[in-house]
Amino acid sequence: MNKLIQIFKVKELRKKILFVLAMLIIFRVMAAIPIPGISVQDLDGFFAKFEAFGLLNMFTGGTLSRISIVMLGIGPYITASIILQLLTMIFPALEKIYKEEGAAGRQKINQWGRYATVPLAIIQGYSMLVLLQRNGAISNLTPIMMITSLITITAGTLLLVWLGELISERGIGNGVSLIIFAGIVSSIPSNMLQFISNWDPAQLPGYILFFASAFLIIVGIVMVTEARRNIPVSYAKRVRGHRIYGGASTFLPLNVNPSGVIPIIFALSILLFPSMIASLFKTAPGIWGRIATAVAGFQDHLLLWGIVYFLLVFAFTFFYTMVTFDPKAIANNLKKMGGFIPGIRPGESTVAFLKFVLNRILFIGATFLGVVAIMPYVIKGITGVTSFSFLVGGTSLLIVVAVVLDTIKQVNSQLQMREYDTI
Repeated sequence: MNKLIQIFKVKELRKKILFVLAMLIIFRVMAAIPIPGISVQDLDGFFAKFEAFGLLNMFTGGTLSRISIVMLGIGPYITASIILQLLTMIFPALEKIYKEEGAAGRQKINQWGRYATVPLAIIQGYSMLVLLQRNGAISNLTPIMMITSLITITAGTLLLVWLGELISERGIGNGVSLIIFAGIVSSIPSNMLQFISNWDPAQLPGYILFFASAFLIIVGIVMVTEARRNIPVSYAKRVRGHRIYGGASTFLPLNVNPSGVIPIIFALSILLFPSMIASLFKTAPGIWGRIATAVAGFQDHLLLWGIVYFLLVFAFTFFYTMVTFDPKAIANNLKKMGGFIPGIRPGESTVAFLKFVLNRILFIGATFLGVVAIMPYVIKGITGVTSFSFLVGGTSLLIVVAVVLDTIKQVNSQLQMREYDTI
């Protein structure tokens, strides 16, 4: 309570928080506006048949189940950003723009990400609408309605991207992350009503096990998200004129989970995209129809789907970290600044040591991410509780925890800055 009172006493910080709340309210109002002209038939049956899309619906804050004007959420923009980030690691010209041009280069890459959002939103929107229509979830989708709906969906996604950037610029925290966070937690009231309406005293042991598991998993995610492997670094003393510089000791922190939720997003994209494409060709004659039917039915085999999901998350954790983390560049920077790891020679020995340590902590982080990703399906199978499935793992819980921790840190830093100003 003291922290909240301090926050609202600071005029500038109060304005930022109120601005963020206003933008999130606009987002939730947009999420409740359906695309005009589309008749909803059996969406509940569709999400019961395709559980993976139920996860996607929760990730977008229920906008997909309402066929909302922002039914894709901010997903196309995230996909475009991930693609461009990977391309900067593959093509030296893009990497030069991103690293050597500083803020201007990153701004240029972000602008390209906005451009790439448009075709990705059109492709994803078309695939999703056709999939819903072929499974009897929606109707009245004439060619004119398809074009109108795609324009509406794309505009809605771009508007969310703009709101997210406004939050980052004028509010506090990361705007895109906060929009995703708002979409996830918006399902809590409906989940509570569903839980109360389906209350069965005979399932009390299952409920207790579910919420106990949820509590332990949340604690574990917080611990792993905040966990660091501190590598000691010392700096040699340098004499310049009559002054001595350096001689200090510090730490090089390596996160146990340096890739965040990106591996889970990659894995979900790989698992969901073939199913969406295959569902479009299930009625095709010949071998292509049989292949499409087999691929579309893959997600019905939960055990096999869960194993593949875990392995993909595990592999992508190593892949993404190896792409974004460069031990050689860190070793060279330490050498230039006169820094060294005690007991390790500068240069190639430092690179080998960093790779060795990184691989050891990544094994823990990748295993944890994989377990968190498949945990909703495990807990659902054990307890039978589905109302609060986001509480027991997956991308949604990782995002919620990461956004809360990051926002708290930014608020605390803002308060500390003003405390220093008053001294």
